[in-house]
Amino acid sequence: MHLTRFLLLMCCSASVCAQGPSGQTAPRKRLEIARISVEPEIDGILDEAMWSDATRIVDLHQFVPVDHGEPSEASEFLIAYSSSYLYLGAKLYDSDPAHITATQLVQGQTLQVDDQVKFILDTFNNGRTGYQFQVNPNGIRREGIFDSPNNLNKDWTGIWQVRTSRDDLGWYAEIAIPFTTLNFDPASDTWGFTVSRSIARKKEDIAWSSFNRSINPSTTGQISGIHDIDQGKGLDIIPSLVSALRSNYVTGGRAQRFDPSLDVFYKITPNLTGALTLNTDFSATEADSRQVNLSRFSLFFPEKRDFFLQDIDIFSFGGRSATNNNGIPFYSRRIGLSRGGTPVDIDAGLKLTGRVGRWNVGALAVQQADTPTLDGQAVFVGRASANVLTESSVGMIVTHGDPASELANSLAGLDFRYQNTRFSERYTLRGDAFYQQSNTAGKDGADSGLGASLSLTTEGDGLGGNIGYERFGKNFFPALGFANRTSVETYIVGSQWRRYFADHPVWRLMNSAAGYEHVRTLDTGVLQSGTLTLTPLELVTNGEGRIGVSLVRSEEGLEEDFAIRPGIVVPQGEYSWVDYQLNILLSNRRQLAPSFQYGQGAYFGGQRRRYDLGMQWRPGSHFYLNLSYRYQDISLPVGDFKVRQIGADTNYAFNAQWSWINVIQYDNFSNSVGINSRLRWNPRAGEDLYLVLNYNLDSAGAFAGVHRNQSDLAIKYTKNFRF
Repeated sequence: MHLTRFLLLMCCSASVCAQGPSGQTAPRKRLEIARISVEPEIDGILDEAMWSDATRIVDLHQFVPVDHGEPSEASEFLIAYSSSYLYLGAKLYDSDPAHITATQLVQGQTLQVDDQVKFILDTFNNGRTGYQFQVNPNGIRREGIFDSPNNLNKDWTGIWQVRTSRDDLGWYAEIAIPFTTLNFDPASDTWGFTVSRSIARKKEDIAWSSFNRSINPSTTGQISGIHDIDQGKGLDIIPSLVSALRSNYVTGGRAQRFDPSLDVFYKITPNLTGALTLNTDFSATEADSRQVNLSRFSLFFPEKRDFFLQDIDIFSFGGRSATNNNGIPFYSRRIGLSRGGTPVDIDAGLKLTGRVGRWNVGALAVQQADTPTLDGQAVFVGRASANVLTESSVGMIVTHGDPASELANSLAGLDFRYQNTRFSERYTLRGDAFYQQSNTAGKDGADSGLGASLSLTTEGDGLGGNIGYERFGKNFFPALGFANRTSVETYIVGSQWRRYFADHPVWRLMNSAAGYEHVRTLDTGVLQSGTLTLTPLELVTNGEGRIGVSLVRSEEGLEEDFAIRPGIVVPQGEYSWVDYQLNILLSNRRQLAPSFQYGQGAYFGGQRRRYDLGMQWRPGSHFYLNLSYRYQDISLPVGDFKVRQIGADTNYAFNAQWSWINVIQYDNFSNSVGINSRLRWNPRAGEDLYLVLNYNLDSAGAFAGVHRNQSDLAIKYTKNFRF
């Protein structure tokens, strides 16, 4: 507990001592944007007269690879607004337009390897949250929402329009974002804003406003003069129709269904949204990536369902995230999915999210349908946080109900999140502290969770570090959250160092890192696990390829026998081993980009060898193939076994409206092959037609002895009606 108090003191004192340097940084860029009365046709050709009245942005700088260097190509951005839309025009001149990179033709997919325009809107001008919009030369849209300056949720989707064009001088983009897509403070006429351009073949990023080689809500400039904007009635009605057929090839059973569903979103105020979902359907949701679990602890899978992703940033708590997930008080996958991952119908759900003054508020109530083993459960989560200091917040969260049982459960928590992205000329200082208390029927005492962390990081040259402490009691049980380790306390310390090379023909960046995590049980005080990770060298090429070596020393304390595989049981006791790893990844900007990872070392008193092989192939903008093969050969004193995982992701885009996405996965733990195939028609943002096939096959080996198990075929149409 002494370390906990120490870390809490550090986080709180940072709120005082760190404000000085941030006030000494250069003032933010600022411009007033033009209001127009005649709206343009969004066709990718910036020839309307209104564009000559738009505010012009040409004072751009390079931020990768040279921070605040001179751009190699000229760019011009135009920004304006009407009563209903924010407009952005981009003129992206190129001295070699034949080599403009545009490989992605599937809406919503990654634009990482393409030329692109990216812009960020911090509509509350708080430096904490915001929206990100991206477009490539093919007119492919991708968007995301920041729940903090360093955490972007790319699964959020919004309705906006874009068209692009090209000529012998470069490429052009014309963008319109309805104010109905955004939450904002109508009392403020100033938003955070920045825009950037990526030139893929040169690995060059250019921006209007950036800091320390990065752009996010905390590094934006400001646009002002926004007033008298109209969100209409603020009403979105989104009906869906689903026709589905499920076939069980083992029992011979077949079941058909025809289900309507309805989502309604209403902006009570321009920055407060209410949502209603009835008979919710998730049949078009992307399949989860398979994970093979060789640990004693449950695995974390990210949320991918649209209803829960809407304004999900409001519910983030205490620095908990997908990568730091133990003790998340609200994990939306607990709703509508059983503990085993099978779907559970949702009869109805109500959600309220938004901002009132300096407060960020969220509430969610859901009624699940009955299942053969459980009456439908009603659950609730409420979240509120207040913006304090320059970039920080303090808040609380409450949950009630257990979607997987009739056991009474509730939770309450408090958190403080400190951030100063301009702590010094190059560094960002972050801190988190939280306390949670669960209440579960039949369990008394040892039901709290707390933690604190502090980090100093830089995206430029220099040394950074982090420390942290967490403690979760034996009876801590967030029924609506995620906790895969309880009755433990965890100590974390790490450091990172990086150096950029100036004008090197091959190498762009050198990284080095070290970290240690120590977990011990509260009941006995003995080691549960410890991991020391050393990465003495990682080199990044100008094309973003990577080569690195690392050493991992692991310690495991088993208080009881551990069945790592059926029939293979590791006896209780203490184990330690060292594992060596080599990672090689060629630039994924290449047409053919292989990757290779090799690891070898001891493992639970035996030996383990690991191979991770991958290959991405992009022969053009229509076709993409990603193959992966993961193999582990494990030899233990109590038995030997092998782990095999095979994956294939293949996309075919007929054009920017029609795409066919397929995911095929196999692993020899489940001995099953899973196929998720989605044909999608997306004529415009907010309208979709899906034909989805989920096909599961049992297998006696790697695609050997395959026979059918179950299939689901669904056709779904959904359209957003906005008023």
